[in-house]
Amino acid sequence: MRQIYLDHNATTPVRKEVLEAMMPYFSEDYGNASSVYSMGQKARQAVDGAREVIGNALGTEAADIIFTSGGTESNNFAIKGVAMANLNRGRHVITSSTEHLAVLEPCGFIEKELGFDVTYLPVDKYGLIDINKLKEAVRKDTILISIMLANNETGTIQPVKEIAKIARENKIYFHTDAVQALGKLPIDVEDMGIDMCSFSGHKVYGPKGIGAMYLRKGVRIAPFQHGGHHERSKRAGTENVPGIVGFAKAVEIAHKDMKKNDAHLKRLTKKMRDGLNKALKEIYLNGHPENRLPGTLNISFRYIEGESMVLNFDMKGISASTGSACTSGSLEPSHVLIAMGVPPDMAQGSVRFSFGYENTEADVDYCLTEIPPIVERLRKMSPLC
Repeated sequence: MRQIYLDHNATTPVRKEVLEAMMPYFSEDYGNASSVYSMGQKARQAVDGAREVIGNALGTEAADIIFTSGGTESNNFAIKGVAMANLNRGRHVITSSTEHLAVLEPCGFIEKELGFDVTYLPVDKYGLIDINKLKEAVRKDTILISIMLANNETGTIQPVKEIAKIARENKIYFHTDAVQALGKLPIDVEDMGIDMCSFSGHKVYGPKGIGAMYLRKGVRIAPFQHGGHHERSKRAGTENVPGIVGFAKAVEIAHKDMKKNDAHLKRLTKKMRDGLNKALKEIYLNGHPENRLPGTLNISFRYIEGESMVLNFDMKGISASTGSACTSGSLEPSHVLIAMGVPPDMAQGSVRFSFGYENTEADVDYCLTEIPPIVERLRKMSPLC
């Protein structure tokens, strides 16, 4: 049976070039990057080289890149670290209602454990925050604004440069979760005015278990992982050298191929959307129609439940999802779609298709042959129809 993977926002396969770059650091150059002898220093050079590659891709210096275990750790580090280091300045944080759980949960933690007040900004029907409401939410005791660059479920892109400007004018730190945007959108942290930015390797055809955070010099932040003096004493723990090397290689390739991939992903997404609209009635796009990540397509199918669709798609070899992989198994509708004003039954009937560079137009043709009959059959069985 044909297998078509359309869940690249959840994770991506490791590219051949990435795996090849990693392999020597598992069995040949396996030294600890903190060791002073030659084998350790060879590993150190690899880590430093990787830091340089990622810094260049983000328009910043290598020293501003802190390696972590992934996007979740980076988000936790930014939110909890700034909160703990700036208690004397204030206990108010601003975020949005459509953030990834890796931001919402740390915000809940500092509310409960550190006595913070967190403002969760509402969004419009496209998932965009209102800049004026952000300005109104700023208080004298606000120390951090955390708004994601691009949403993992809908692909909606937030006006990060405008948000950063407001933060800077009010002497507030600005953090953005850019996990889904890395490799798909140009990111220049200096030009965009970002203070902290989170990334993850497995979203860009790199390995799982490795990520990074851009940390602007001068940001007051407390490490929450304690031990040795790794990563400028910001994140203790022996460096994951193979992962770091693979992550850097993946970023390098994604950065080089971004324009080509952008056109390819947009073409596939449009073909899928147009084909579904032609074949089926009462389906609705979730997220901004234009200001969105290339390759992300979130569709609500009226009268049916998303998980039943995903399971039936899988029987035909099509892998898609009902939203974030981190909330898989939850019976609740997507908090992102609910925040956007999507009715609960429509939110429950949503499917996210997320394309990758290796997908083809033939893949889309196959999906457009198999998906409509599945939807029509499930609708005939639905008590809502």
